[in-house]
Amino acid sequence: MKLKTLHDLDPKGKRVLLRVDFNVPIDDNGDVTDDTRIREAVPTIKHLVERGARVIVMSHMGRPKGKVMDDLRLDKVARKLSDIIAMPVKKVHECIGEGVKYMVNTMKDGEILVLENTRFYHGEEMNDREFTSQIAALGDVFVSDAFGTVHRAHATTVGLADFLPAYAGLLLEREIEVLSALLESPKRPIVLIMGGAKIDTKIGVLKNFIGKADAFLIGGGLANTFLHAAGHNVGKSLCEFDKADIAREIMLSAEKAQEKFILPSDSIVASEISEVAETIHVPVHDIDGDMKIFDIGEKSIERFCEVIKTAGTVIWNGPVGLYEYSPFANGTCKIAQAVADCKGVTILGGGDTIDAINKFGIPKESFTHISTGGGAMLEFLEGKELPGVKILKK
Repeated sequence: MKLKTLHDLDPKGKRVLLRVDFNVPIDDNGDVTDDTRIREAVPTIKHLVERGARVIVMSHMGRPKGKVMDDLRLDKVARKLSDIIAMPVKKVHECIGEGVKYMVNTMKDGEILVLENTRFYHGEEMNDREFTSQIAALGDVFVSDAFGTVHRAHATTVGLADFLPAYAGLLLEREIEVLSALLESPKRPIVLIMGGAKIDTKIGVLKNFIGKADAFLIGGGLANTFLHAAGHNVGKSLCEFDKADIAREIMLSAEKAQEKFILPSDSIVASEISEVAETIHVPVHDIDGDMKIFDIGEKSIERFCEVIKTAGTVIWNGPVGLYEYSPFANGTCKIAQAVADCKGVTILGGGDTIDAINKFGIPKESFTHISTGGGAMLEFLEGKELPGVKILKK
């Protein structure tokens, strides 16, 4: 897929509207607790600054739904960016209006200005043309570097391309390059590890990779739905009982395609979620009553790891257990280490997956690529054309 990128742009003296994904976690003291997304955008910002652009940074945070919420302002993010990039970063309290125009008009080449949370305006998520035109008037070109939002047709992810020349930033370019290779020329065997809670977000990827993948390893709450569909009692576990038909259809399709669709054979169960929960290790065919599945068991871990070890490509989205709590963290920890040790191409996506490897202290350099967009990654791997990528095509 050929995109218009920063390599096609001479930004000197230009006002560059740069869309990033600074939707980062903030603690009660207003401090950024994970600055990964900010750091991921720094190469693009530096590229533009060093070439004399006037960089106007746009991002959303949280879901304020068109209302101003002081705890979702981007002041702390702008300060963190300034610390990381080691240069001054200015911040305004709006995205549009006379005050913003004045700040933009007084910028010098190589300066950085952060606009306020774009979702404080209803026009952002509605992709309202009037709102978009007011933001577009602040810039000469639009650079999209927020892969985590390209599956959303919002004003600052898609709409700006109707008014300004649009280019992909370095992060977005890298994401598309890596994920396109997965669909076009992956190294075999291909192993998909799918976890997390819900089946809805994973259906498209699972279906798209039937006939392409060599093995599917299913864990987390997602596995409970498939276990139920396969005829197992899952007790009081998290399970989407109404999705049993879809689950059966996927398993049948995989069987016809002679692919390994591997569900857990044993589980860690408990009656409560806590750091001191008493756990029982049971085969899945012995689960009944009030038992709740919170992790995969040792035999399942062993089998999953054997498959991962010989993989040419691993795609992992979603933890295989309730890793946030120590009694249920073993499965996800062991799988994470197996993926890190795999000699093949390893691609991770999804906020919980990334949070898990951070929790277990596994260096990010252990993996080929960690995607900054969970939902966008899944939709791309489904084969969907993402609106925020479509506008950047040559």
